[in-house]
Amino acid sequence: MSPTRHVNSRHGVWRRVQPVAAILAVVLLIGMPLWIVVVTAGKSQGEALNPDLSLPTTWQYAENFAAVWEDGRVPAAFFGSLLVMVPAVIGVLALGSLASWVLARRSSRLMAVLYALAISGIVLPPAVVTVVLLLRQLGLAGTAIGMIGVYMGMYLSTVIFFVTGFVRTIPVELEEAARVDGAGPLRVFGRIILPLLAPVLSTATILICLYVWNDVFYAFFVVGGRLDTLPLNLFQVASAGLYLENWHLIFAYVVLMSLPLLAVFVVAQRKIISGITSGAVK
Repeated sequence: MSPTRHVNSRHGVWRRVQPVAAILAVVLLIGMPLWIVVVTAGKSQGEALNPDLSLPTTWQYAENFAAVWEDGRVPAAFFGSLLVMVPAVIGVLALGSLASWVLARRSSRLMAVLYALAISGIVLPPAVVTVVLLLRQLGLAGTAIGMIGVYMGMYLSTVIFFVTGFVRTIPVELEEAARVDGAGPLRVFGRIILPLLAPVLSTATILICLYVWNDVFYAFFVVGGRLDTLPLNLFQVASAGLYLENWHLIFAYVVLMSLPLLAVFVVAQRKIISGITSGAVK
């Protein structure tokens, strides 16, 4: 067998094995943990002492969700999460898209340096101690406004990274035509650029919502004990012993906490996929 034919044969075997390996990896890394969470959330306390893949003898979703809803202060934590997440996402998308438009349309050494600094936040996480001390100096420690500012500062780099490359694919002639008609910069952005950014902004929205909704680390240091959010509340009630060894309640809380984002993803999945693929094609 010639070397070329041998290489082609190996590539052919890999093409047949690759889909099977990918499916197995998804099942092991995502499917099994998800199955354990969903199944354990419907078990009794005795059956859930050692979470495994087995089905419960009798499903107890209603009882477990009712206990979590009442004892875990889910309604207050839900509205606390919304109070922080919605303004943070809207603010970071607005500022990030405007900054991306400027960075994409102006080519100079200064803009290149500013772009590098703007996206450096993706790989350089903020120092928690410094953030907390700064918020105390500003009188924003322990407040929803302070938490919103932290999230906006953390994820502004993500939006700029996503949107800047997308803006560069938009023809400049569209903006020039609007300026000829007498439109100012903000009107050009709002009427021409922003509608075209809908796919990529949808993708960025889902990612940032996921990050903010599930965050417990920064929320613990900034608003811990002053404002309830769903992940922070779960951490507090579990560490206080309310859910000690009650894995069925912990996983029931996790399921309830995941439902809003799951609903958003199901509704917006087409825009998310179009945002990713359009950016890749362009």
